[in-house]
Amino acid sequence: MRRRLSLLVAATTILVLVAFLVPLALLLRSVAQDRAVGAATAEVQGIVAAVGAADPDTLRLSAEQVAAASGQPVTIFLPDGSVLGTPAPRTPAVELAARGRSFTAESDGGHEIVVAVQGRPDGTAVVRTFVPDAELTRGVTRAWLVLAGLGATLVLLGLLVADRLARNLVRPIGELSEVSHRLARAELTARATPTGPPELREVAGALNHLAGRIQELLREEREQVADLSHRLRTPLTALRLEAESLADPSDAARITAGVDALERAVTGVITQARKRSDTPAPEGCEAAAVVRDRVNFWSVLAEDTGRAVALDLAPGPLPVGLSADDLAAALDALLGNVFAHTPDGTAFTVTLAARPDGGALLTVADDGPGLPADQVRRGESRGGSTGLGLDIARRAAQSSGGHLDLTASPTGGAQLTLTLGPPTHP
Repeated sequence: MRRRLSLLVAATTILVLVAFLVPLALLLRSVAQDRAVGAATAEVQGIVAAVGAADPDTLRLSAEQVAAASGQPVTIFLPDGSVLGTPAPRTPAVELAARGRSFTAESDGGHEIVVAVQGRPDGTAVVRTFVPDAELTRGVTRAWLVLAGLGATLVLLGLLVADRLARNLVRPIGELSEVSHRLARAELTARATPTGPPELREVAGALNHLAGRIQELLREEREQVADLSHRLRTPLTALRLEAESLADPSDAARITAGVDALERAVTGVITQARKRSDTPAPEGCEAAAVVRDRVNFWSVLAEDTGRAVALDLAPGPLPVGLSADDLAAALDALLGNVFAHTPDGTAFTVTLAARPDGGALLTVADDGPGLPADQVRRGESRGGSTGLGLDIARRAAQSSGGHLDLTASPTGGAQLTLTLGPPTHP
């Protein structure tokens, strides 16, 4: 927290300084250039009047005196081609100035200043001087260093102030963090002491209120789970008694097995609702045994509806990173869709194959009309169901590190493939 606040203040200070100092540094450079060019232009303007009327010897002497005083080369180009003062080539700028135009041009190594002098009987003369880059930037480096030192000093002062402020904030925040960790460890009696700025005191009060509310919600949840357990087990017991009283032993055994499966599912739901959130997840199960058991269970209903069932299990144990109950629920969801969305007499195949990198591929393919792709979306269904079955299978596959794929079977029906990952703890 302290480091981030310090970085935030440093970044903000640097941005402000950059927004202020960079334009100022560019302005200083521009002022230095204008100063040097202005001084050189003023020196040249001092001999313009003499160029219009003096003789060449006088002009040569004047150019040499100005050059010696200013330290810059001064050259006079007369209309007859004579060059007086500091020797210099007749540049394009000089040629352009000879047509009556005065200006300053950039050239290699500095700025070239040319002044056209008209009024001579033999034509237009040109006075030229050259200001090198060193003169244009004289004093700029020192000014930039001063600005950089000022900026660094301001950044350090900002960091010092930010660290002092952050220290006053971090202490109560650390106490709030400790209380939150205690609550996460189920120490619901932990409470925070409101200290620090008003906002942190308000957060401490809200955290204490949250802890009390969690205790109330957990108490209500336990009561609701207990009530749910009682309300579900009572009709299951009555259904078991009715099944045992059937005259046909095979029907009684089949229905009793279904009731047992339903009771196991109800018990699993209640256990899942009551278990702690930090309970470690099951390491995995042996997929072949679970798939064989669930296919045998659904085979009874398939026989009653005239459906041919084909089971293809890969040899050897196939451990997957999914609990037996979750795998059974996922397979039940896939098989339940076959019975719900295909007409009676539609055959289906269940295949369990090993993956090269561990885990397994569980495929349920039918000979029905097919299944729309958006059937996998949670809460949506075109078949009048809740739309949660395939979502249960998808989430089960994802919890093992896999996924659910919906494609067409070789016969044109629906083919649902669960990619199941290997156990995380071998």
